Amino acid sequence: MRITFIGGGNMAGAIIGGLARQGGHRIHVVEHQQDKLDQLAASFGCSGGQALPEAFSADEVVVLAVKPQQLRGLCLELAPRLNGALAVSIAAGIRLDALRRWLASDRIVRVMPNTPAMVGKGVSGLYADAAVTAADREAAETVMRAAGMTVWLDEEVGIDDITCVSGSGPAYVFYFIESMIEAGVKAGFSEAQARELVLATFDGAVELARQSPLPVATLRQNVMSKGGTTERAIARFEAEGVKAAIVAGAMDCRERSIEMGQQLSQE
Repeated sequence: MRITFIGGGNMAGAIIGGLARQGGHRIHVVEHQQDKLDQLAASFGCSGGQALPEAFSADEVVVLAVKPQQLRGLCLELAPRLNGALAVSIAAGIRLDALRRWLASDRIVRVMPNTPAMVGKGVSGLYADAAVTAADREAAETVMRAAGMTVWLDEEVGIDDITCVSGSGPAYVFYFIESMIEAGVKAGFSEAQARELVLATFDGAVELARQSPLPVATLRQNVMSKGGTTERAIARFEAEGVKAAIVAGAMDCRERSIEMGQQLSQE
């Protein structure tokens, strides 16, 4: 497959790395910063340049990997060059109707990836309307599967839904990890020791949740004994409203995703 990335940032690099490991793809990157182009070429053997190609081919996949605020200008510049190529947008917020207007094309797939794509453990939600063929859906999925698991969403609002769970979710997990490391240091471990203990604990707990047929709530309860140490900790979390705050924060995230989409898609 021939794939051109517009933008060579961290997320683009994560996907390119996965595609390079898959093999069989011709990858080109358009990026203003030469040092990023050099790094991607050295790491993954892709070609690159600072200027947009004069024209794309209809069998090409063009991945739009720039910041949302830059996307409108890029799309307007791309429109006369696209020649029916499949556009895959990984920019947060920008709605499909805006992308159609700016690109003068219906051949578009929206994607919400997340940062664990950088280690091949990403989650990407994909959405396309009925104008996108099964072959184009498969092409978009092939690109994103290089960075981890993929989920097709039935409605475009699903992009906002998955943003608050998987898109922004790694930050919630890192926040909890930060807190547990701080607790470990307060308990007397060095920061390095606390980090190692906490990361191993998360790794083990996630793997247990993945392999166990039991609900996560049951797994939590299995760690607790009446009047014991874990019960004391969970009681404090409940008293402080930790679970409620996490759920509320995720819903705030979803609301902000909707707001950004409305703001950035108006022009």
